[in-house]
Amino acid sequence: MPYLFQFGMILAISFVGELLHALLPLPVPASIYGILILFALLYFKVIRIPQIRQASMFLIEIMPILFLPAAVGLMDSWHLISSTLLQYIVITILAMVIVMAAGGLFTQFIMKKVTRKETCHE
Repeated sequence: MPYLFQFGMILAISFVGELLHALLPLPVPASIYGILILFALLYFKVIRIPQIRQASMFLIEIMPILFLPAAVGLMDSWHLISSTLLQYIVITILAMVIVMAAGGLFTQFIMKKVTRKETCHE
């Protein structure tokens, strides 16, 4: 029974994200709205992590299976993708390196800031 309630909560948040996507004229995917709503509810402690932990862990465990339809769709579109495959690979690797570098630099910046605050208070 707790799984049904937890899945219901996650599904309700996803539904609200879909509604926002339909109502707001912004180019933001419904899943992003849902993630932001879930984050806000968790941050403001409207929903606590234990209330959705089991269902979310289950979804994380089966996540690779959820990507299979997308992979099959790519295989069906191979004739469209094959001519630009090298470009996709280069762009993907470049984007990955940029995101990793930006994340690392941001983490270093935050760590230095926290270290400065800790040394100033001592």
